[in-house]
Amino acid sequence: MDHISVLKDLSAFTGVSGREEGISKYIAELFKNYCDSVEIDKFYNVSGYKKGSAEAGKKIMIMAHHDEIGLMVKSIDENGFIKFTSIGGVDSKILLAQEVVVHGSEDIYGVIGAKPPHLLKPEETKKAAKMDDLYIDTGFNKESISKLVSIGDIITLKTYPFELKGNKLSSKCLDNRAGVGVLLDIMDRLSKLKHNDDIIFVATSQEELGLSGAKIAAYNINPDLAIVIDACHGEIPDASKDETYPLGKGPAIAIGPNLHRQNTKKIIDLAKEENIPYQIDVEPGNTGTEAWATQVSRSGIPTLLVSIPLKYMHTTIETIHINDIKNAGKLVSRFVSDSAL
Repeated sequence: MDHISVLKDLSAFTGVSGREEGISKYIAELFKNYCDSVEIDKFYNVSGYKKGSAEAGKKIMIMAHHDEIGLMVKSIDENGFIKFTSIGGVDSKILLAQEVVVHGSEDIYGVIGAKPPHLLKPEETKKAAKMDDLYIDTGFNKESISKLVSIGDIITLKTYPFELKGNKLSSKCLDNRAGVGVLLDIMDRLSKLKHNDDIIFVATSQEELGLSGAKIAAYNINPDLAIVIDACHGEIPDASKDETYPLGKGPAIAIGPNLHRQNTKKIIDLAKEENIPYQIDVEPGNTGTEAWATQVSRSGIPTLLVSIPLKYMHTTIETIHINDIKNAGKLVSRFVSDSAL
């Protein structure tokens, strides 16, 4: 599997929370290369089923969300400037002078305007720009842009994936297309491994809007065990060492009340036995991931959380180490192939 090419393609797709039609179809085609059957539900969750060798095998669900943060058109002023709001937690500090794509009846390119420093008042230089003060300039006047763009249309930040030194990749929405990359890595490895249990791979929607896709998938599938793949904060200067994890040192395995204690111990022991690099992510409460919703679905689902360290989360330059993708895939594939639920 060419991890960099796969992740570049995945991150280039548009799939803002609630508008995941395109990315779900693309992921479904990738799943078909490995799974016995693939479905897309009404919420754009993509599920790939891989039958185990046991006649009465149990069900293991491996999940990663595929939606991304974005923007939405709120209004168009008399001069054709577009006002917007956030979908899924965009920090206004990253928006100044960004290139964007407004997905109207056709894709329209624009820029987020910023007042030049020469025109700023002294008090404005000390404040971060608020989203309400920003606007998108497409070059169109109001009459022209109103024929192409409607209130509620989504907007994505225009960016492209690129490689950094040290086997790293930077792009938008690697939170959590990196997790989808791990799903594909696991599928590829399981095509060469025997596994007794049925494996259901799920790329979920609307994680950024309250874990909605995970709630639906967990309820419908009702697995005997769930493994959530997500991103955690990568180590960067001045950030707390207790809340960040260095890139390239392996995936972070979460420990805490949200996660199943016995199976968490099993996967950590397996990482030690197989000499697979890993880190420990201490989560004393809500993990902020789909594990939180999955754990309490129906009568309760034993749940694990394995995360990929990622720098600059919720920006256009999210950065990961490819080795962490590979080691997460290796660890989870070995775990489910050896599973004795």
